[in-house]
Amino acid sequence: MPRKKIKPKSAQQPVAPAHTKPSKAHRRRLVAGAVIVLLVGAGLLIYKLSQRENAAPASTPAAQYVGQSICAKCHQAEAEQWHNSDHALAMQVVNETTVLGDFNDARFTYAGVTSIFYKRDGKFFVRTDGPDGKLHDYEIAYVFGVRPLQQYLIAFPNGRLQCLSIAWDTRPNGEGGQRWFHLYPNENIKHDDPLHWTGRNQNWNYMCAACHSTNLQKNYDLAKDSYATTWLELSVSCEACHGPGSAHVGWAEARQAGQIYGDNETKGLLVRLRGASGEWGNPDATTGTARWTGAQRLPVEVETCAPCHARRSPLVGQAEPGRPFLDQYRPSLLEQNLYHADGQIFDEVYEYGSFTQSKMYRAGVTCSDCHNPHSVKLKRVEGNSTCTKCHQPAKFDTAEHHHHQPGTAAALCINCHMPKKIYMGVDARRDHSFRLPRPDLSVAHGTPNACTQCHKEKPAQWAAEAVARWFGPNQSGATNYTAAFDAGRRELPGAGQLLTTVARDRQLSSIVRATALSLLPAYLNPALLPALRSGLEDDDPLVRAAAARTMESLPPAEQWQLVTALLRDPVRSVRIEAARVLAGPLESMSAPQRQDFDRAFAELIAAEIASAERAESHLNLSQLYLRLGRLSEAEAALKTALRLDPRFVPALVNLADLYRSQNRDDEGEKLLRQAMTLAPDSAQASHVFGLLLVRQGRRQEATEFLRKATTLEPNDARYSYAYGLALQASGDLAGAIAWLERAHQRHPLDREILIALLTFERDRGNIRSALSYVEKLVALAPGDQEAQATLEQLRRLSGIAP
Repeated sequence: MPRKKIKPKSAQQPVAPAHTKPSKAHRRRLVAGAVIVLLVGAGLLIYKLSQRENAAPASTPAAQYVGQSICAKCHQAEAEQWHNSDHALAMQVVNETTVLGDFNDARFTYAGVTSIFYKRDGKFFVRTDGPDGKLHDYEIAYVFGVRPLQQYLIAFPNGRLQCLSIAWDTRPNGEGGQRWFHLYPNENIKHDDPLHWTGRNQNWNYMCAACHSTNLQKNYDLAKDSYATTWLELSVSCEACHGPGSAHVGWAEARQAGQIYGDNETKGLLVRLRGASGEWGNPDATTGTARWTGAQRLPVEVETCAPCHARRSPLVGQAEPGRPFLDQYRPSLLEQNLYHADGQIFDEVYEYGSFTQSKMYRAGVTCSDCHNPHSVKLKRVEGNSTCTKCHQPAKFDTAEHHHHQPGTAAALCINCHMPKKIYMGVDARRDHSFRLPRPDLSVAHGTPNACTQCHKEKPAQWAAEAVARWFGPNQSGATNYTAAFDAGRRELPGAGQLLTTVARDRQLSSIVRATALSLLPAYLNPALLPALRSGLEDDDPLVRAAAARTMESLPPAEQWQLVTALLRDPVRSVRIEAARVLAGPLESMSAPQRQDFDRAFAELIAAEIASAERAESHLNLSQLYLRLGRLSEAEAALKTALRLDPRFVPALVNLADLYRSQNRDDEGEKLLRQAMTLAPDSAQASHVFGLLLVRQGRRQEATEFLRKATTLEPNDARYSYAYGLALQASGDLAGAIAWLERAHQRHPLDREILIALLTFERDRGNIRSALSYVEKLVALAPGDQEAQATLEQLRRLSGIAP
C-alpha cells in the first residue's frame, strides 16, 4: 500500500454565508477537503440497517487491545506475511535500520531555503526553516512509510508531531529514486503558507495518526490547543482491522480447555472478517466472467478498509471497531475537485470512492479477492493472473480482446481498466473503478482515457475511432452518468432531468446516485421533487443522506414535511444531515419532533467537535448556531476558529457578516481589511467588503471591489450578479445589462441573473428582450406563478398572444 502525503483529509469544507464563496485557491489551501467514500448498497453486498452483522453479542465482556505479539502466538503464518508489509512499516522509531534517507550532510534547496540532513551522536537531524521562517535544527522522531517514499516526523511543543514536506524517494537509482524531493515542487511554500510543514495541514496527530498506528487515542485539548496522543503500536497491526482481541484470546484459551467463552459464532471478535462460504466459479457462458455461488457477501470487509482508504470526515471522536462505516464517517461524493465527470480519480481520493462505483463491487467482489490482507500484496502477480482468476483468459487475455501485442505492458488488463495517476511526486496509484476505456467521453466531456495515457501523441478522437472499430460505436456501461455530471457541474440546459434519471437508476452504485442528488439543488423545480422523495426513502443510507442535504434549498415547511422522519434514521450520518437541514426556527415543532431534533443535533455538534483542532469545524458550528438564532455562540465559535488559525480568511469574513447582522459594520470593516491583507487574492473577502461599502453608501468604491471579486473568481454567479447590480445602481444601466448578459451565457440556469436582466430590460422599455428572459425563467421553473404572471404581463405589453 503506497504511503500517503500528509494533506487535509478529514475536515469538512466550511459553510460560507449565502452571498459569499471561498475562492478555489483558498478552498484548496485553507479548507480541508474532506472526505470520503461510500457505503455498501447494491448487488451481493447487503447493508444491514437493523443490526450490526459484524458486532460481538452483548454478553461478551468489553474487549481490550492485547498487541500483535499475542496474536502471533496462534496466527504465525499471518504474522509472518504481515511482518514486512506496508502496514507493518507504516511508522517506525528512528534508527540506523529504519531511516532510508541520506543524512550524511545531504543538502536540498527549495523556495530559497537550503536544508541540511545530518547525524549527531547517533541521532538524525535536519536544519531547515521553522514556523518563523528562520533556520533551526530539528531532531527526527519517527519515520513514516517505506515505499515509494519515506517521510520524517518531528516533535513540536504541545504534543504535536509535524511531517516534513521534504521526503526521501526510496525507489532505486534506475527509476529516478535515492534523492530528496519536495512534495509541493511547483508551489514555493514559505513559512507563512498554510501548507508549510509546521502548520496544521501537516500535523500527524490529526492528519495521519489513526491510519498509521493501532488503538490511537488522539486526546486533543481544545482549551490548550494541545495533544496527549497515545497508541498501542506504531503500525497497522492485527487489531487495527480485527478490533481489540482480548475476548478472542479468552475464547481461544477456553476452547483449548474444553470450556465455553462468549459466543462461538463471533469467536470473541468485534470485527468478523471471515469470508462468506462460497466461491467464484461457473463463468457465465456469454460474458466469460465468474459468478459468486454461496452465502451472501456482507460489507464488513470493505467497510473495515474504508476508513483509511477513503476520502472522508469523522463523525465521532473515537471510532468503534465493528460499527457501520456511515455511523462513524461521512464519505466524499464524486465531487468536481475530487473526481472527473465520469468518476475517474482526480485529486488524492484513495481507493474506496472508485471501487464502489465498479461493477465488481456491485457483484460482491471485496478487497481480499485480489489482495492478501496480511501482506497487502496482490495474491497473483504474473501477467494478468489476478484478473483471469475470474475473467476467462481464453476470452479476455487475447489480442482479439485487448488488440495489443500479447505479453507486453499494453496487453495488461490494469493498463486499460485501472489507469494510474502519480501523487506525491513519485507514488503511482491506480483507479479502482475498473472501467472500460471511453475515449468517446474524452471527446464529448473532456475526461481522461487510458488509450491516450499511453499514446500521448494521439488525440482522443483517434482513440475513440479505434475503439469504435474494435467494439462497435455504441459503448455503454457504468459511465453513462458522465453526461449528467458534466451538465450538472457546468450548469448546462437539461441538467436537472439528466441528474434525476441517474439518481433514480437502481442499477447504478449508491455513490453515483448520491452524487447526482448532490448536484440537483441548482435545478430544483416541482417536476424533480419525486426523485428527491425517492432518495429520502432509499435503501442505501448514503443516498438518503445526500437526498437530505439536497433539501436545504426548499422552503422550511417543505423541509419539515419531507426530512423530519430521517431524524430517527438508524444510521448516524443520515440523522446528522437531517439535523443540518432542519436547523432553524424551532417554534413549529411538536414535542416529539423537538426531542428527535435535539438528539440528532447533538450528534451533529459532536461530529464537528470530532475535528475540534480544525478552524473549519468551528466555522461550521458558527453557521449552525446562526441558523438557530444563537448569536453569542456563533460569535464564540468564530473567535475560536481565529484563535486556532488567525489567518483563516473564511472565519474573518463570516465574523464580519455576523457583525453586519448586529449593525456592527465598523468592526466588520476592520476584519475584512485584515482578510484582504492576509489574502489579496480572496474573491470572497473582496465581494463581502464591496457589499459593506454599498451599505455605507460608498457606491463607487463598492463597485471596484465587486468587480475585483469577479476578476478573481469569474465563474461564481453570485459575484457576477452583485457586480451587475452595482453597475446599474451607479447609473450604468447599459453596462449592467451587457455584463449580466455575459454572466447569463456562463450561467444559463441562474434565476437571479435572469430576473435582473428581465427587470432591467423592462425598465428601459425593451419589452421583447425582457420577454425572452422571462420565457427562459418560466422554462426553468414551470410552477413559478410569479414568473408566469410576469410572462403574461409582458406578452400583453408586447402585443403577443399567449
